[in-house]
Amino acid sequence: MGILRFVIRAFFSAPRHPPVPRDRPRSPAERQRQKPPPRRVHYEAAAVTVIERARTSHDHAVLKGKCHVIDGDTIVIGKVRIRIAGIDAPELDHPWGQKSKWALVGMCRGQVITAHIRDELSYGRVVASCHLPDGRDLAAELVKLGLALDWPKFSGGAYRHLEPPDARRKLWRANARQKGRMPPA
Repeated sequence: MGILRFVIRAFFSAPRHPPVPRDRPRSPAERQRQKPPPRRVHYEAAAVTVIERARTSHDHAVLKGKCHVIDGDTIVIGKVRIRIAGIDAPELDHPWGQKSKWALVGMCRGQVITAHIRDELSYGRVVASCHLPDGRDLAAELVKLGLALDWPKFSGGAYRHLEPPDARRKLWRANARQKGRMPPA
């Protein structure tokens, strides 16, 4: 009997509160209180635009500006997401990933970074060699600290001599990914 009453009430009784119309006009105060939708930055579109500009110009594209660090091998200048060329830093959830990111933040804080764009994309990011105002290469500095590995497939072994002796053992996940034993993140 209890179930029958529940079914009858659920399907045949009138709602207790009248529904609020969704398309009613809002007052200016209500409109002002509403938050605008979150702004989405389309990094891939910006990356393709930069690559196209580099292909059409006679000299290579160069981006300059203060950067925002995403992880140990990715930064953002303006609206362009940049993958630092030739190295592989651990992901944020891997061992040493946070330390790698914060070392890069420390190097880049308050500095104007110069990125020399290459004619390739990596997961929707522009690939570039990035330099500090004093000319130091960000990739070389991270490899020297033992917080990133040289990726010979992309760098031609340019940073291998800078790796500390225990770097490949310490950053074992990045090393395994380079050898194809682990899928990319």
